[in-house]
Amino acid sequence: MARRRFLAAGLASLLPARLAASPLRQGATAPGIRIAPDREAMVAVPGGRIYVRVNGALDGPRPPILFIHGGPGGSHWGWLNATALADERAVILYDQLDCGRSDRPGNPANWTVPRFLAEIEAIRTHFGIARWHVLGGSWGGTLALEYGATRPAALAGLVLQSPLVATSVWLEDAALLKAGMPADVRQLLDACDTPGAAPEAACQAATDAFYAAHVRQVMPPPAIAAYRDALPAPFAAGLYTHMWGRAEFTCTGTLKDYNGRPLLARLNGPRSLFVAGIDDEARPDTVRRFADQAGAQFAAVPGAAHSIMLDNPAAYLALLRPWLKRQDA
Repeated sequence: MARRRFLAAGLASLLPARLAASPLRQGATAPGIRIAPDREAMVAVPGGRIYVRVNGALDGPRPPILFIHGGPGGSHWGWLNATALADERAVILYDQLDCGRSDRPGNPANWTVPRFLAEIEAIRTHFGIARWHVLGGSWGGTLALEYGATRPAALAGLVLQSPLVATSVWLEDAALLKAGMPADVRQLLDACDTPGAAPEAACQAATDAFYAAHVRQVMPPPAIAAYRDALPAPFAAGLYTHMWGRAEFTCTGTLKDYNGRPLLARLNGPRSLFVAGIDDEARPDTVRRFADQAGAQFAAVPGAAHSIMLDNPAAYLALLRPWLKRQDA
């Protein structure tokens, strides 16, 4: 038996039980969260229709804000705490095609950056929004970067949270973070990169250990978890695998050569904000460097990994409220 397979087999019997002894803490709902939408629509986009929900008045005194979920293959539920902002501006959440409540044609021809990018303008046009803010997280940050680089006249402020800017840089960061994991977890994660080299349960347990450290540090609170579980497709695994791969720290999909670094110089830097969680898999030092290259601001949110709006919604909302108001004018 190869050393790699032997090591993985030995760890497999120990790792899941050890990890199970350290459950994630319970997350919180933000004061003022609005679980139910005020308005819903199915918006026509290339390839089908996407689900969009709105809280607050789109014709209010402040520009609305659009939140773009990550993945690829995620859905809008992770942004529910952001609906607390609806007390001062409309909050727009949506599911990308093949995700959540959107149409699910399941056609890989739709799974490209330009087609997902086209969904953003389709939403703005559908609702007749003259001016708005756009915030994208993770893979959603990729789309926000692509959108902001076009310098749209409608864009008041741009927030790139924990963005995938370049896959090569993402994987360099992931390797550094894996190196900081306990030795048994790190060795098993390496083994699991080879299909069949370790039992699936052991690979999942090791992956969960990495995710608990750097992706999401809390369990969604009951109200958000119930909303997520009611979605037709809270996570589109086939889409994620096609575009990314097995897990966050390895890429074998169509994004493996993605490089958006040239787009940083095209952003309106003074109206752009880069954000990362202190323990983020998108390492704060890296995200700060991207912000510097764009001439933008940077902020790190304490008590949070990659899923900042779930890990520490209070701190994130306290950061966003004044920054968005400064960009409103």
